[in-house]
Amino acid sequence: MEHIVVVGASAAGLTAAETFRRQGFSGTVTVLGDELHPPYDRPPLSKKVLAGEWEPERTTLRTESDFQRLRLDLELGRRATGLNAAARTISLAGGDRLRYDGLIIATGLRPRRLPFGHDLPGVHVLRTLDDALTLRAQLLARPRVVVIGAGFLGCEVAATARGLGLDVSLVGVEGAPLARQVGTWAGGLVADMHRDHGVSLHMGRGVVGFLGRDRVAAVILDDGTRLPADAVVVAIGSVPAVDWLAGSGIPVGDGVLCDGACRAVPGVYVAGDVANWPHPVTRGRGRLETRTNATEQASTAAKNLLAGPTDAAAYSPIPFGWTDQYDAKIQTYGWCPVGAEVKVVDGDPREHKFVALYYIDGRVVGAIGWNSPRALRQYRTRVAE
Repeated sequence: MEHIVVVGASAAGLTAAETFRRQGFSGTVTVLGDELHPPYDRPPLSKKVLAGEWEPERTTLRTESDFQRLRLDLELGRRATGLNAAARTISLAGGDRLRYDGLIIATGLRPRRLPFGHDLPGVHVLRTLDDALTLRAQLLARPRVVVIGAGFLGCEVAATARGLGLDVSLVGVEGAPLARQVGTWAGGLVADMHRDHGVSLHMGRGVVGFLGRDRVAAVILDDGTRLPADAVVVAIGSVPAVDWLAGSGIPVGDGVLCDGACRAVPGVYVAGDVANWPHPVTRGRGRLETRTNATEQASTAAKNLLAGPTDAAAYSPIPFGWTDQYDAKIQTYGWCPVGAEVKVVDGDPREHKFVALYYIDGRVVGAIGWNSPRALRQYRTRVAE
């Protein structure tokens, strides 16, 4: 191979490009990004950037000299609009075509939107650095905030806005915040934490509409409740960015469908939030939306692209995720599903410092640590086993 293209100037895309150089690839590496910003870190957007504690530049993953040292052809503001896997060409906005010998797809996600209301001023999504800066500017006006969606992103936005002293309501369809991510028991602890900090929780509720003509004024819930709002953040999940692959010959479903070595078709590998692969432990196919997975999978995908299918290694991670809310650092290993049996093995939840294990049919499948990073690491092996 002489020319490798990475579509997605993300943490995953940048890691793939760096891996090519570390593995000794001396050809051309082109990284395409549809944003004008150089690759940046997304987790701080809902916390440090939104709170105004970090300037935008602090999220940048590498310096200009780093990119020069890596000899990357970094093309920002260049959106891929199509792909021909048979001809190994990528179509770009504006009509240009780019040929590749090897390709990494790391296009990540796009925010899922409600079927209404997104054209109303004051209604926001949060995925990009520009999204965070736009929302930050509105928070400075001290609005009443309603966050729709009680997953990691929604809970972090609610905590950040409450930390700024704003009036915050959090709406979620599940019975507790983070129920899908950490189960109902730990989700109940998250709910208590938000209530203790003054957030108004509306769990088990859906949103059916907004009020407001020139800008949003209220959020209407499915039980008729009207929540006054000057700013609304819709954080109801994301969808894989695969629309540009229609008719490409690349298999897509919930993401780009690849094998256990992250290969979609010959010469094309996938990494990060957009990758859908069969995990050898769960024996099921799925995606993993964590920052750690983005870099670990990108490194494996890049190595496998260089090695070829015969010598490709299977990708079998132990998932690791985290969220920072108020003074709580919540970390997880493995899977923490609804319905699992939960046992506290270290510390005490009443002291907001503990580790708990999740069991399915008597087998450990996951672990959660609450303000216990060191203690939690000791249980990673239990999860792996």
